[in-house]
Amino acid sequence: MAKKKGGNTVNAVWQLAEPIVKELGLQLWDVRFVKEGTDWFLRIFIDKEGGVGIDDCESVSRAIDKPLDELNPIDTAYCLEVCSPGIERELIRDEHFEAFIGADIKVKMIRPLDGIGKEFGGVLDGYESGEVFITDHSGENHVTINKKDAAWIKLDDFD
Repeated sequence: MAKKKGGNTVNAVWQLAEPIVKELGLQLWDVRFVKEGTDWFLRIFIDKEGGVGIDDCESVSRAIDKPLDELNPIDTAYCLEVCSPGIERELIRDEHFEAFIGADIKVKMIRPLDGIGKEFGGVLDGYESGEVFITDHSGENHVTINKKDAAWIKLDDFD
């Protein structure tokens, strides 16, 4: 029986990786299993206060390599990448939104919002049950969107 790609793989890898990453003094930010062209990539995003470096990525890669082989959650050839979520990190999980309340963000909607358009920026005012509360930089306009209606929501550290 073939193993399922996508969500089940991500969940299995998350469960495996999280304690390993924590033991190394890091935070597991995200796990993605994606196909790009003909190739599959298992990407494990890690973070820590002050940011991660190449040594952190190498340490996680080495520490997870054997347990990942033993778990064998993927039935196809893939490339393992351990990396930082980057300065313009995408906010995905509930805890990401909660940790960055008050931060500048940029949003790309799946469909344009009336009077705002498809892409806009502002300050993350709050987050609750998938609802994202944003105030534009003038402080005058408040927008509430559902996270699932956004193509992405990222930190905006370049204003």
